[in-house]
Amino acid sequence: MKTFSQQLKVALTERQSQDLYRNRRSLESPQTTTIIMDGKKLLNFCSNDYLGLASHPEVIRACRNGLDKYGVGSGASHLVVGHSHAHHALEEELAAFTGRSRALLFSSGYLANVGTLTALLDKKDRVFEDKLNHASLLDGGLFSGARFQRYSHLDTERLDRMLGNNPGTNDSFIVSDGIFSMDGDCAALPELIALGKKHHAQLMLDDAHGFGVLGKQGGGSVEHFREQGAVIDEQNLPILIATLGKAFGTQGAFVSGSEELIEYLIQFCRPYIYTTALSPALAEATRCSLKLLQQEQWRREKLQSLIKKFRRCCEELGFTLTDSFTPIQGLILGDARTTIQASQMLEAEGVYVSAIRPPTVPAGTARLRFTFSAEHSDEQLQFLLAALEKIQPLIQMETKHATG
Repeated sequence: MKTFSQQLKVALTERQSQDLYRNRRSLESPQTTTIIMDGKKLLNFCSNDYLGLASHPEVIRACRNGLDKYGVGSGASHLVVGHSHAHHALEEELAAFTGRSRALLFSSGYLANVGTLTALLDKKDRVFEDKLNHASLLDGGLFSGARFQRYSHLDTERLDRMLGNNPGTNDSFIVSDGIFSMDGDCAALPELIALGKKHHAQLMLDDAHGFGVLGKQGGGSVEHFREQGAVIDEQNLPILIATLGKAFGTQGAFVSGSEELIEYLIQFCRPYIYTTALSPALAEATRCSLKLLQQEQWRREKLQSLIKKFRRCCEELGFTLTDSFTPIQGLILGDARTTIQASQMLEAEGVYVSAIRPPTVPAGTARLRFTFSAEHSDEQLQFLLAALEKIQPLIQMETKHATG
């Protein structure tokens, strides 16, 4: 009989043999477009700091002021003695920005998603999720004990049929990402809203990668579709979640919705009740980020300019990217080993783009996931494209193998 340690070693060895082993890298610099990793200077094209706010001087200053006022740690959970004025002010400002009655802060997006789903659902409910939803949404649906079903990616016709089977009243939940984290494509939010209304289902949207990035003012997927004429409000989209560690450049997440929803979560959401509150200094930093992302529209305009140039040049190189107009641009290579090799070759050229492999993405869809920041310069983009051109033979060989 194998010992416990031997059992673990077998699992680790198997993962290594499949080219799926993950190694942590040590960052020795701020989160910017140029980083020092393991002693090496690299251009960073895999951060979620989409607006370049993680190292913004004003955000840093706000955090320092918060440290001076509140200290480092919050000291306890929100319901004990950890809920500071900074937390409360940020919740009110996020609620106002999203046009919702209230907002509730969480320490991470994972806690917000798992906590919300497990608080709202139980075994008498049904939950329907896109197959490419973030792991936190999938885990929350599974942990809730509800009857859990997944529909093919963006297949709203299939979702319609699934919702029509065994119809109930207010016991069905539709759960989706706003922007899908590995492909960068966008959920058909107006169609999901229509299905929610048709089948009396509650809709929950996690706009982690859209919030701050899409829309003229940075309102995310909701604002993006409103600009196209969609009617979206607290009634037809009752649960809106977004993270603060991406476009905001800080940390944490929030749930926004009705007065009743937020009070219910405060009373019944175990990951909220039993988790130490986010540092109040980070809440102050996030309040600054919220002001900047509304005031500095040029950041979103710069992002779109970089994305369009990148996609056009990749097409000229013969590369097929995922269907995305967001900062997430995926180049699917399929094979995990080839994807690792491509990532290593780019790093040798001075560009850091991590290899994304299963189980983060489905089997056979290992990829390079390029992400852009408003702080990237045109010169840095050209440097990336030159590096990609050097590994063009490897990518074309893998593409030919995959289609042959």
